[in-house]
Amino acid sequence: MILCVSASPAIDVTYRVERLAVGATNRVEETARRPGGKATNVARLLRLLGEDTRLLTTAGGDTGAELMAGLTRLRVPHEVVPTASATRRTVAIVDEATGTVTLLNEPARVDDWSRFLARAAELIPGADVVVLSGTLPADAPVDGLAQLVRVARADGRPVVLDASGPALVAALAAGPTIVKPNADELRDCAGEADPADPAAGSAVAAGSTAAAGSTAADPVIAARAVAERWTVTVVASLGADGLIAVEGEGEGGWRARPRRRLAGNPTGAGDAVVAGLARGLRAGTALGPLLVDCVALAAAAVLSPTAGELDTADYERESVGVTAEPLGRAAR
Repeated sequence: MILCVSASPAIDVTYRVERLAVGATNRVEETARRPGGKATNVARLLRLLGEDTRLLTTAGGDTGAELMAGLTRLRVPHEVVPTASATRRTVAIVDEATGTVTLLNEPARVDDWSRFLARAAELIPGADVVVLSGTLPADAPVDGLAQLVRVARADGRPVVLDASGPALVAALAAGPTIVKPNADELRDCAGEADPADPAAGSAVAAGSTAAAGSTAADPVIAARAVAERWTVTVVASLGADGLIAVEGEGEGGWRARPRRRLAGNPTGAGDAVVAGLARGLRAGTALGPLLVDCVALAAAAVLSPTAGELDTADYERESVGVTAEPLGRAAR
């Protein structure tokens, strides 16, 4: 079983407009509402792919009731820790003319983090892989994800982590198995792997201003710095350019690219990558083939109108032609 954990679920609202006009009235052409939040999307995708999965989340208020009803309708196995605070909403405005997506995210609250952590600790021993995906609630401790990572690793469970900001950096120190940053998050993490710190390793020359700049600019160098600093496998999303992956010693790795550039809704692509990483980790898939599968899943997710869904026919079609090449070893 793959356990997906998130204390920040949402009701995802998607508006599609012909062209978004800021500061003006916009006519919505299509509206969709469904259970969302990153871990929820991952669980939904794993369910669509035929994987045994379970979602641990929170719910409160009318939107929480809508969340639980939606999960039941979608046949996503789930367990909910009740909250007094209403479940948040996220709004995605899809501009059909430009292909861009504007996101409006309400804050999440968990009310009682210790109760949520305790329930996660009870469920983790029954999992083959643990997915921690999404932001921390506003009232959770900054090391909340790190606490979850430590619980899972103490029980010998591999962890796929998809987070951002200080919570991500704190969780990296707890020892997740795989971390999946996007390009911006990767640069932030690489900045924490201080090039002047010998613990950051040889991926960046110690004390060199030029090396620090190259870390921020070059995703491969940044991924190697992060992988070596925290001994973690880094799988970084580069948008339309695909994925790179570097294993925990900061050497070798892979780059995989989709067969074509796609127009669509990219908001669920990262969640599709996380779903692919979790099921590949559970199956023991090697890093190169795993990356190819994740690129195909992300491409199929882009073609879906809403996050947390994909058409398996699109997935099979986009699997053909994904290119993967080894990155080679870092210079010493």
